[in-house]
Amino acid sequence: MINHQQIGKAIIIAVCVAGLTLPAYAKKRGGGGGTSEHTSKGVELAQQKQYDAAIAEFTKAIEESPKDPRNYVNRGTAYRSTGKFAEAMADFSKALEIAPTDDFAYIGRAQAELDQRDYQNAFNDANKLVELKPEDPTGYKFRGFAEIGLQQWDKAVVDFSTAIQKKPDDAQNYDKRALANRSLKNYQAAIDDYTFILSKNPNDQEILARRGFTYALMQDYEKAIADDEAALKIKPDDYETVQRLQYARQMLAAKNAPPPEATPTPAPQSTLFTPLNIILAIVVIGIIAAVVRLMTRGKPEVTSNRIR
Repeated sequence: MINHQQIGKAIIIAVCVAGLTLPAYAKKRGGGGGTSEHTSKGVELAQQKQYDAAIAEFTKAIEESPKDPRNYVNRGTAYRSTGKFAEAMADFSKALEIAPTDDFAYIGRAQAELDQRDYQNAFNDANKLVELKPEDPTGYKFRGFAEIGLQQWDKAVVDFSTAIQKKPDDAQNYDKRALANRSLKNYQAAIDDYTFILSKNPNDQEILARRGFTYALMQDYEKAIADDEAALKIKPDDYETVQRLQYARQMLAAKNAPPPEATPTPAPQSTLFTPLNIILAIVVIGIIAAVVRLMTRGKPEVTSNRIR
C-alpha cells in the first residue's frame, strides 16, 4: 500500500506538470486596459525560469495597476515556482479579493495548497472552481488530486473519470485514476489505465514501473517481471523498480517450485517400561501377595527348638 509520503510526492509532481503557463493567463486576461510592458516582460522572464526577475516585473505591474488581479496571479505563480508558498498564497488570495470569480486565482491557490499538502483547502478551492466552470476539466482534476491526498479514493476515481470525459487526451488523469483504483484494489481497472497511457507512449518508464507493481499486487509475476525489466532498460538506476523486480522473481520462483516431499512419520518404539505397564505390574504383585497371605493364614508357625 502506498504511504502518505509517496502520495504527497505523487501529487506534487502531478501539480508541477499540470501548472498553467504564465503566458496563457496574460493573454487570456485583460486587466483594465491590456497587458502592460512589465507584465509582458515578467511573463517572458518566467518562461526562462528567471523567477526573481519576473517577480520584480510583476511587482512593478502591480504598482501601476493595483486593481488588476492578473499581476497578482502571475506573481503568485512565480513565487510558487521558487517555493515561496506564503507569498504565493497571499497573492492568489489578493487576486480573489479583487475578483472573487477569477478561476486562475483559484487554480493557483489550489496548486500552492497541494504543494504544501493542505489537501482540505485545496479541495475547497478546486470545488469552487468546479462550481464556477463545470465544463472545464481543470477543477475536477485538481479536486481529484486533493481527494487522493485525503485518501478518498472512490471520489477521486469519479473526478478523474469526469476530467477524462471532458479531456480524453490528458494522460495524467488516467495515471491518477489508476492510482486511486489500485488503492481500492481495483487492479484490473488500474492496469487498463496504465495500458492506455503506454499505448500512446510505450517508453514511459514510470508508467511501466507502476503497471509492473500493479501486476505484482495481482500476483501476476510474469507480467510484473516483463514491465520491471522494460522500465529498467530505460532507467537502470531506479532502485525501487530493481527491488520490485527481485521480489517478483523470488515470488515467481516460489510459485513454480515443486511441492516438498512428505516426510514419513516414524513408528513409535515399543517398550515394556511404560507408565501403564509399571502400574499394572504393581497391581499384579499386590494381588499375588494378598493371595499368598490368605493361603498361609491359620497354619502353625514353624519354630526352632533351640533355646535362645
